[in-house]
Order: sequence, then structure tokens, then C-alpha cells
Amino acid sequence: SALMDAAGVDQPKWAELESHESAVKFADEVGYPVLVRPSFVLSGAAMKVCRDEQSLRAHLDVAKEISRDFPVVVSQFVRGARELEMDGVAKNGEVVCCQAHEHVEDAGVHSGDATLLLPPQTLSDYQLDKARKATAEVVKQLDISGPFNVQFLVGGRTAEAAAHEEIDGSFASMNDVRVIECNLRASRSVPFVSKATGVDFADVATRVLAGLPLPDASKLPQLFPVEGQAPQNFVAVKAPMFSFARLRGADPALGVEMSSTGEVACFGKDAHEAFLKALLSTTMKVPTAGAGDTVLLSFAGPLMHRALGPAFQLHDLGYDLVGTEKTAAYLSARGVPCASVKFPTDDGEGDDTATTLLREKRINLAVNLHAPESKRLEDNFQIRRTASDFNIPLVTNAQVFEMLAAALTRHKKGEILAANPSDLFSYYEREPSTDAWTGATEYH
Repeated sequence: SALMDAAGVDQPKWAELESHESAVKFADEVGYPVLVRPSFVLSGAAMKVCRDEQSLRAHLDVAKEISRDFPVVVSQFVRGARELEMDGVAKNGEVVCCQAHEHVEDAGVHSGDATLLLPPQTLSDYQLDKARKATAEVVKQLDISGPFNVQFLVGGRTAEAAAHEEIDGSFASMNDVRVIECNLRASRSVPFVSKATGVDFADVATRVLAGLPLPDASKLPQLFPVEGQAPQNFVAVKAPMFSFARLRGADPALGVEMSSTGEVACFGKDAHEAFLKALLSTTMKVPTAGAGDTVLLSFAGPLMHRALGPAFQLHDLGYDLVGTEKTAAYLSARGVPCASVKFPTDDGEGDDTATTLLREKRINLAVNLHAPESKRLEDNFQIRRTASDFNIPLVTNAQVFEMLAAALTRHKKGEILAANPSDLFSYYEREPSTDAWTGATEYH
């Protein structure tokens, strides 16, 4: 981080701290929430987003006793930022090959649990150019030879941003590109990137480390893409897989600590097609529109406005909607029919609760969008846990909910190709050789 500051590469404000008081002082200066990270962790272990002084002090006690031997890094947390990754290989401080991919989920979900889009779908050319230039600078400053993975925050707001800075949706930090971290190793996304680009990144990295000749640059994806570079006529999506049903008591919610135990990747002509294929490949059983299938909805207050559109899409597709009390009232008041069901802890004689419907398999998809401001923490946990225990598809992220509703809408319109497994291989048989992005004997 100090090296990036010296090189002029933007990053969230941070501090390496050795006492509770210094951590609290820093958080007061930059504003809550803040991200707390022990010095040496794998897969985000012991990391936490703290939203007030009480939770900060509590987590510092849990993570470890702060001392000069084991300092803790506290970073400014950026709300609503997109997350972008650069997987690549470098030699003597210069990038040999590189590929960008974007998370579906906003920043705050561990990269191992995120749904990846390759190439990026929502970022501007300006934002991508800034990230690519920053990547080149990081590689140069660290004099990297071998594989690397750089992660960025794009846009978003910090607690320091004043409300008066925004006019008509325009605000000062919307085009900021901040580096989160650089891993000097092959990331878990390298197999996905290799498949999507048709270039074996592990082979290129091995050649660099062993001093062997490298493939011609024209055959490698470049940091600054050139014409004809894959992918050109498709989008690849990587979706995570989880084993919450095998972990009694675990909360099936995504955060900064990694929870996934596997992943699948699929191709499509666009992001929605690839996304739906990937979800189906994780063994998620997508409910059938217009067949009496029921979707359970429960939204935290701050997320209801964002979830209104996707909820309407599900209603418009013919799904029956059932929501917890405030969610049902919010949707019904805005023209989206939604029956009401009680929270688990509001169990009354003769009344169905959300968990009762889940246990009786009367729900085909559960959407539980919780937020730090949620007051019904135990109820939300019971809904998520029961859905997982009874193998009912569960969505807990607002961006994933939006993309799922959009993909299902396009699928009903017949705009999604090969959305059932029997069509996947026949698609490749029908694909014209002029559209194929690799030759028959190339890495595929």
C-alpha cells in the first residue's frame, strides 16, 4: 500500500494500526463503515466490515490482540462500488498477457464468491483505461515476473463524500478507480480466464518462470486489447457453488470472507444468457414461470426500492409472489401483487410463516436481501438457513436478483439460446467456423 501511494496509484485510505484507540481514531477520521483486515489471512479469514465504533472494537477483540508483531489494517469502505479484476502474467515488470473481468455483485463480496463477467459489461472505456494504466504501474513498481492478480474498486461513495456533490446522478467519485490489492500468484480465476480467452495463462506463467520462449504476442490477450482479441462474440460467466447444506448452522450469506467450495463457467452470446446457463450448471433449479411456482421475497428497507423492478418482472412472468409483512405491503402498494406471510419468530396459532412454507416445499425460490440496517437478523438467518437445508434456490444479493429477473424475462421471450443442457453441444456443432474463437486443435 505504501508503494502504491508513492507511485500515485489511487486506493482507499488505509492505516496499519497497533491499538484499539488508534483504530477508532482512524475510523472517526475517514467515516464508517471501515474494513478490518489482520496482516496475514487467506480467503478473507477474520476480515469484517465494521459500521460503528462498537462493532469495530468487538471485532478487533475477536480477530486478535493488536500488537506491534500482529498489526491490523483498517481501510476506508467504499459503498456501491463495482469490482474489477485483472488476471495476467508479467516478465521483468512488463505485462505479457492480461484479461479483465467484472463482478456482478457490488464490492463487499469476496472475489471467490462473486459471479464474474468476462469481458466487463457495465464499466466505461474511461474506467477500464484507468484500471489498465494502474495495472501496468503496479506491475512495474513490483517488478513482477510471473502470474499476478490485481483487484480494483470502480466508482462508489465513501463516508466522506458530501451529499451536495451529487447533481442529477453525477458525483465526483463515480469514475474513481482504486486498487484494493495485488496478489503475486495465480488467482483462482486463472482457469476461467484461460478457458474464456483460449490462452493457457498457467503455461505462459511457467514459461516466464522457467526462462522458456513465450508465444507470439499476437496470440496473447493484451493489457490494452487489440482488434480481434478474444472474447469478441460471446460473454463468459463464472458462478460460485456453495456447500451450506453440509455445514450445520452456517449462514448462507455472502460477505468479505470466502464461503464457496466450487464454481462453474458457461459461455453465452451475451451476459444474461451466460449467467442463466451458469446458474443452471450449479444445479440451481430455476422455478417455472406461469406454472404456479411461488417466490418468497424478503427485502431490507434500504433495498426495497432497488428490488421493486426485479420483483415486478417476476410477477409479470407469472410467478406467484409471497413476501414478509413489510415487503408484501411495499410491493402491493406499488402495483405488484404479493401475499403476506409472517416472519419465523412471529409464529402465531394457525398462521403460516416463511420458514413453514419453505419446509413444506411450497416455495420454489427464496430471495432474502438483507442489509446492515436490518432489524430482523434472526428471522433473516432462519429464512436463509431453512432454504439451504431444504435445497430451495436462494438469492441473497441485490445485483444477482436484478440479473436473474432480467435473464428469466429474456428467456421467456425466446432470446436466450441453449438454456437447457441438451442444447449446449448441438450449439457448437452448428457454430460456423468463422464464428469460432479457437481452432479445433487449440486450447479450448
